[in-house]
This record gives sequence, structure tokens and C-alpha cells, in this order.
Amino acid sequence: EHDRDGYTYAKGEFIQKITKRARLGGLPASLVAAAKDAAEQDGNPDRWLFTLHNSSIMPFLQYADKRELRQQILNAYLNRANNNNEYDNKEIASRLIQLRNEKAMLFGFKNHAEYTLETNMAKNSATVFKLLDQLWEAALPNARQEAERLQEMIDNTGGGFRLEAADWRYYTEKLRQKQYDLNEEELKAYFPMDSVVKGAFYVASQLYGLKFKELQGIPVYDKDVKVYEVMENDGSHIGLFYTDYYSRSNKKGGAWMNGLRDRKDLNGKKITPLVFNVCNFPKPTADMPSLLTFDEVETVFHEFGHALHGLLANNSYSSIGGTAVPRDFVELPSQVMENWASQREVLKMYAKHYQTGETIPDELLDKIEATSKFNQGFATVEYLAASLLDMKLYSQETNDHINLEEKEHQISEEIGLMPEIPFRYRPTYFAHIFSGGYSAGYYSYIWAGVLDSDAFAAFEETSLFDHKTAESFRRNVLERGYTDEPMNLYKKFRGREPRIEPLLKKRGLM
Repeated sequence: EHDRDGYTYAKGEFIQKITKRARLGGLPASLVAAAKDAAEQDGNPDRWLFTLHNSSIMPFLQYADKRELRQQILNAYLNRANNNNEYDNKEIASRLIQLRNEKAMLFGFKNHAEYTLETNMAKNSATVFKLLDQLWEAALPNARQEAERLQEMIDNTGGGFRLEAADWRYYTEKLRQKQYDLNEEELKAYFPMDSVVKGAFYVASQLYGLKFKELQGIPVYDKDVKVYEVMENDGSHIGLFYTDYYSRSNKKGGAWMNGLRDRKDLNGKKITPLVFNVCNFPKPTADMPSLLTFDEVETVFHEFGHALHGLLANNSYSSIGGTAVPRDFVELPSQVMENWASQREVLKMYAKHYQTGETIPDELLDKIEATSKFNQGFATVEYLAASLLDMKLYSQETNDHINLEEKEHQISEEIGLMPEIPFRYRPTYFAHIFSGGYSAGYYSYIWAGVLDSDAFAAFEETSLFDHKTAESFRRNVLERGYTDEPMNLYKKFRGREPRIEPLLKKRGLM
């Protein structure tokens, strides 16, 4: 372990320790308070500690006035496990690609991508690349226009430098405030975590008639875990839902859903599911609850959608029930739930000011709607770049050893990635595609984005909580698991194959 300029690398992990309050200019009070709490727990009460967890680094990049600090923490983020030391992952990742291609070839496939995709909705890499290329062509010009606007802001404020990756989120926030007068800190005050969870429960009750009752005395693995009984409208038991929302030092980063026990039939008896959601939101402080950004609000709804997929499974065999479906179909139930999070009717139900209890005002709702397409060029390009990196790493028709840094640079050149938007997930820490089950499958989120946008359009064509449409989605998608080809299940719900136009419209790309 060694310290320099307030930065520490311990066991391969980067943390940023700031010793002077003046260097925290621009950071919101809630983030400063959380950093102070983190430093105290780390045994450094006279410092403020920031880590590479999203709940720490992303708001730091968004608000920190000190450009050199933004550059240093982003550089550390982008070079995780890529520092040519004992924690370096380059050779491990290269070897995994090699072995997966070797396995695919033993089964008669050209590469790992073709082997993996045969059982997905997409079926082959050509179909995936067609979708990604179509979206890339729509998103990249938007991202370039966004970069030009940010450069203008830098020039107009006397910056005297070219826009770089560490500047994007910072100046995007400045531009958001200037164009829409929307301050995310002001917005967060209306999203205390407990209220957001109630909002997700409300949507499920309106769509599917579900009831949620918090239980006490159920054994849990951490004191912050809560347990809810999930019931049909008539009170009949469906399963238990566990929530583990706060970050802690011994917890993996990210957000996910999993099952402690899957729905199945055993000796003629129905075994009900035990499902949990895990996130990494900031813990409440002594005088403030856990307040969420709107991105984090959508994360609550997203993971809850996965939970409903597991809870509402109606299959005799867990191996083909619930979320045991192809990767590019499993994200449909989660992503479609995100659509309700931003609906005015739903927001008025759950978005309550944590101090006054005031319902979010129409003025802020107007601003949320106005900014829904803001910065979508960046967001889409950043995601698509990771998806294309994944697909191209696993689409090589050889199992020879590859130099990952050279390959990454080659892919960046091939797709024309802007230097201001680096690969957010680089091979040395791209856990989704090396240890998360999404190898040659990270595209699944945007594939499901086409599905979820088209599926939500069915509600827009009727009503937000149309009973007939919701019942069809539950019976044909949520309950069925992998008992039929996913496209057949989708067509039974929608009456046709999905269309890409609703996604492009939602993101402002057409």
C-alpha cells in the first residue's frame, strides 16, 4: 500500500482521500457528507473519501470543480486491474476469450459469439451487429453535436482547453442547469428511497393487482435487508421479496436480482419463490435519508421488474421458469418497468419531498419531461461502444492469444469511437462479459430496449394501467419463462414482432 497526493492503492483498489475542504468545491452537501462518513469508517476522520463505486465516482465527475481531481479519479476508474501489477487482469481476460473460442470451435461454431447466440432471440452475430450498427449510425451524430455544445460552454466560460472524457459529465450538468434550470440535487429531495420503493409497489398493484406487506422477524443476512410478503389481490401468497439497497464495504458494486428459491412444483406441491433485489445506494446519514438520483430511481424500477419476473413465474420446472430465459429476453421485464417510473401520474404518487412531504410540483415534472432526451447521444454511444467491444472480442474466428490493449484500440478505431467518450467498461474490469454471464450478450440491454419500448407503446395506445394489456403481458411473458421461443411469447402479447421506432423516438434519435 502506498499514498501519494491523497490517493491510495490498497489490494488493487483505488480510493481518493481529500484532506482540504476547499478542494471539494461544487460537490453537493449530501455527497460531501457521505464522503465524510466513509472516511470516518475508514479511520480517517479528518478526510473525505471517494471510491470507484458508481454512487461515489459518478456524482464526483458530475459536480467536482477541480478538473485535475476529475481526471485522476476517472483515469483510475478506466484503468482498474490494468496497472501491470499483481492485480492486472489483461492476461486472464485474454485467456478467457481464448478458451471460450476453443470450446465453441469444439462444438463446430466459428467463435464464442455464434455459440452463445444460437439459443438467444438474436440467433446469430449478424443480427446483433445489424441492430447495433443501425443504432450507432443514429446515435453518433447526436453525441458529436452534444460535444460541440459542451465545447462552446467551455470556451464561453474561459476554460481554454479541449473537452475530454473527465469533463463531459461536469459540463453536461452545467448545460442541463442552464437550458432547463434543473438541478439534480433539487430533484433528489423528492426521491427518498423508501418512497421510490412504494412507487414501484404501486405500479405492480395497479398493473397486476399485487399486494406487498413488510414482515418482521424473518432471518436476514444484514440488518438493512427488508422482507415483504407478495400476495395476489385476494390475499393468496405468491412469494417473499427481499431488498438490500445500501452500499457497504464488504458488498459487490452494482445492482442485480437473484433468487434464494425458485418457483417450482415438487411432489405435487407448489414451491413459492424467494426473490431479492440488491443495489448500492448511499446510506442514510444522521439528518438525511437515502436520496436517489433519477437514474437510481430507474434502477429501483428496473431491478423490481426482474423481481416480478421471478415472483410471478408459473412453471413446474425452475430450469425453464421465471428469469431462466435467453439473455436478450430477460431484460424485457426489467426495462419495461422503467417506463412507469417517469410517468407523471406515477411520479405524483411517490415523489415526495423528504422534509416537507410535498408532492413533486408540476414545474419539476415539466423539466423531467423536457430533459428526457437530453444527453442521449452520449448515453447511447457509451452503451453501444461497450456492446460492440463485447461482440468484437468474441467474434474472432481464431483462438490465438490476443493483446487486449491493441485489440481494444483496434476496435475503437473500427467503430469510430469519439475520444471524449472512452469505453466505460474496459476488458480488465468488464465483469458482465467475463464473470457475469453476458459474454457476447451485453447487447441484450438495447435489444430488450427495442422490446420494452414497443411493449410500453401498447399501454400508450390504450392506457397507462390498461388491465387487458397488463394481463396479457403477465400471462404471455412474466409467467411463461422459457416454455416457448421468446419471439413467439412476445408476438402472443403484442400481436406482432417488435418495431425499432419507439426506441428511437424515446431517445430522441429520429
